[in-house]
Amino acid sequence: MIWYLLIGLAAGWIANLIVNGSGSGLVINLIVGVIGGFLGGWIVEALGWLPVGTFGTFLTSVIGAVVLLLLVSLITRPRRN
Repeated sequence: MIWYLLIGLAAGWIANLIVNGSGSGLVINLIVGVIGGFLGGWIVEALGWLPVGTFGTFLTSVIGAVVLLLLVSLITRPRRN
């Protein structure tokens, strides 16, 4: 369980670097990574890909976390009149 939390933390941090250019803090990175792991698992399963091993789990979490951050940025983007 701790191993998956560490993978989620690293995945959230990497995803924040990809999307925002910087990390968002320990707790936010952990939340984004763990939720991204679930979302990424759903996405890669829908595509027919089966992640194998630690690297596959990490890559799946990063993909899901990036998608999560992009969706959140679309929803929370300030609207111009």
